[in-house]
Amino acid sequence: MNVADSDRIARALGTLGLEETNDASQAGMIILNTCVVRQSAEDRALGRLNSLRPLKQQNPELVIGLMGCLVGIKGNPALEKRYPFVDIFAAPSDPEPFLRFLENRIEIEASESWRRQVDEVLDQEFAVTTDARHTVSENLPIVLGCSHACAYCVIPARRGKERSRDPEKILAEAQVMVAHGAKELVLLGQIVDRYGIDLINGILLPELLARLSEIDGLERIRFLTSHPSWMTDSLIEAVAELPKVMPHIEVPVQAGDDEILLQMRRGYTNREYRDLVARIRDRIPGVSIGTDIIVGFPGESPAAFEETYKLLEDLRLDVAHLARYSPRPNTYSSKFFEDDVPAEEKMRRFRALEDLQKRVVSEINQQFLGQTQQVLFEAKQKERWRGRTSTNRLVFVESANDLTGQLRNVKINWTGPWSLLGTLT
Repeated sequence: MNVADSDRIARALGTLGLEETNDASQAGMIILNTCVVRQSAEDRALGRLNSLRPLKQQNPELVIGLMGCLVGIKGNPALEKRYPFVDIFAAPSDPEPFLRFLENRIEIEASESWRRQVDEVLDQEFAVTTDARHTVSENLPIVLGCSHACAYCVIPARRGKERSRDPEKILAEAQVMVAHGAKELVLLGQIVDRYGIDLINGILLPELLARLSEIDGLERIRFLTSHPSWMTDSLIEAVAELPKVMPHIEVPVQAGDDEILLQMRRGYTNREYRDLVARIRDRIPGVSIGTDIIVGFPGESPAAFEETYKLLEDLRLDVAHLARYSPRPNTYSSKFFEDDVPAEEKMRRFRALEDLQKRVVSEINQQFLGQTQQVLFEAKQKERWRGRTSTNRLVFVESANDLTGQLRNVKINWTGPWSLLGTLT
């Protein structure tokens, strides 16, 4: 979601005539987009912000903006007081403060024209109708915020309550993205499965997937992140039946112990998650499934952790995003639970799952050795072209030709836990 927010503001500023630079010392405006889902992410954001202070001292005309979850939807007065050298503070997914700030800086005779441009850009939301090309795989937010309020999660407080976006705007923006080069769209939401539930006479995710599938030139559709309680049979059916919707589903379990799941306020049990995975695999043969897991949640005993380890070992999932629990401000768990698992033990559990997953994925990927897979190529990385299979496996090939945006068959010659190597056929 942060990548989509950053892309949105970059395109908006580009539409208004600003040019992007990778050299901070040459910039007239620097925008730092932040994540605070874990303490480590917040610490990195603050460290980066502090590193910008000398640039502002050297060049007082430099505009520095801070946006994202560190600011939050309600603003952060303490942060503004702590960092007086920051000119603009903006909520997640909101480029307007930056555009209005610049609007006030331009000459009076140009302000009316600029204001019209700004209004047009803001109306486009996540797509901007310019000649600038979009990347091969584009992120397209469809649900903003979240109202589920898992015990550990700071997102509802920082990104606000769940809001499904207007389906007509989503479809219009998707068409713009595809018309300007996108071949794959990744639909985003904190709980993407809940799309449309809050809309009056709106459509739900399965119907949105069907309508997006009708766009000429769009090759692939993905969506994330799902929630076990909202992964309905109709959504599973849509993935199975719509050729453009890729057979890859991200559905976090977070823990394998029922008591910990209850304390996390996740709303399902170990058995219910296992049954869901079985239903998905039964209806979508060859599907890949990703999950998220938090180790060291308050009260997680060695026996409780073993339930998580056993779940991951039994299900043999294709992807596992692992994290160590860290208390976040004003969340339920930070208020009512003691962070009682030592840091060293959290790291031990993290490493145990990491080693298990590496072994499991290495074994899963070996089945592709000698097979031919269809790969959508996104970009060149060093000397190889990088692309992904329908099940979201990373593939690298060598080619003298430009493969950007091409769907090509690749024979897999080598497999590892995190990527595959092959040759074009």
